[in-house]
Amino acid sequence: MSFNFLEIISASIVLFAVIDIIGGIPIIVDLKQKGGEIEALKATLVALCVLIIFTFLGDNLLGLFGVDISSFAIAGSIILFIMGVEMALGVEIIKYDGPGGVSIVPIAFPLVAGAGSFTTVLSLRAEYATENIIVAIILNLAFVYLVLRSTDFVERILGEGGILILRKVFGIILLAISVKLFMSNVAIQIHTLFPFLKEALQHS
Repeated sequence: MSFNFLEIISASIVLFAVIDIIGGIPIIVDLKQKGGEIEALKATLVALCVLIIFTFLGDNLLGLFGVDISSFAIAGSIILFIMGVEMALGVEIIKYDGPGGVSIVPIAFPLVAGAGSFTTVLSLRAEYATENIIVAIILNLAFVYLVLRSTDFVERILGEGGILILRKVFGIILLAISVKLFMSNVAIQIHTLFPFLKEALQHS
C-alpha cells in the first residue's frame, strides 16, 4: 500500500463536493419535518458499504460491458461537470428520484451513495491509488455521520445564505476538477487508439 496525503486530500475534496451533504441539509430537514426518523449510523454504514463495494467491484461490472476505466472516467467527468453546473448556477438538470423510507432511501441511497458517487469513485481510480480513495470515502462518510447527527445545529450555524455559498464554491471546484479529469483521460484514449501520435509528438 502507498498512502499519499495529497491524493487523500484531493479525493476527499472531490467526494465532498459530489456527496454535498451540506447542500442536502434542506432535504434532510424536510424529511424530518414530515415525520421521518433519521438513523444516522444506519444511513452512514449502508452508504459506506455500498461505496466501498462499488470501488472494488466497479471494474468487474464495467468489464461485463467491455468498458475500460479511462472511458468510464470520461463519462464520469461529464456527469461531474453537469453536477458542478447545477451547484454553481442553482439549476436542476439531473432528477434525483427514489421511492422508500428515510435512513436508507433516500439518504443513504441516492443522496450519499448515488449515481454521482459511483461515477466519482470509479473516475478517481483512473487518477489515484485505491487505498487513498478508500480513506477519502471513510473520511467523507464520517463527516456525513456528524452532519446527520447535528443537522439542526449545522443549519442554524450556516444559515440559508451559508449553505448557498458553499454549494456555489464547491460547484466551481467540481467544474475545474471535471475538466482536468476529462482532459487527462482523453489524452490516455488518444494515445491508446493512436499510438503513432505519441511517437510523432516525442520526435517533434
